[in-house]
Amino acid sequence: MGDRSFRDLAVYQLSFQLAVEVDRMSKTLPRHELYEVGSQIRRSAKSIPSNLAEGYGRRRYTQDYVRFVVIALASCDETRVHLDMLHETGSIDTGLHASLSARYDELGRKLNRFLQAIQAPIKNPTANPHHPPPTTQHPASSIQHPVSRPRRNQCSTLN
Repeated sequence: MGDRSFRDLAVYQLSFQLAVEVDRMSKTLPRHELYEVGSQIRRSAKSIPSNLAEGYGRRRYTQDYVRFVVIALASCDETRVHLDMLHETGSIDTGLHASLSARYDELGRKLNRFLQAIQAPIKNPTANPHHPPPTTQHPASSIQHPVSRPRRNQCSTLN
């Protein structure tokens, strides 16, 4: 990933463009939707590029980077749900819904591929023998934990 800035990432560029379009669209919603779903869809759409930017800033710590891309992907899914809800309630027309949904589907696919690409060194740490496997060590921490170390599922202890 030889990008100089998060702004160079294709997934960031597409998500930012879509967030601007959703923001503009949301301001044309019926008054009863403007402050409810309108506000929610603006937040979820803007969350995608924001999380990509923040994750990029933490890319040295691969697990942090992955976490922020996963959050961006979840926000993409949330935005799609809001689009479907607005369409089903008649607040946006079929053409606008189809156009934005198709582009968010494309963004979701790109985010998934991007996520796989940044997870590749974690899943196969011997892929580059010249670099040691990534760790989750933060500069403030004195203990290193290998990234590939499985974590215990906390929910399984409830059964």
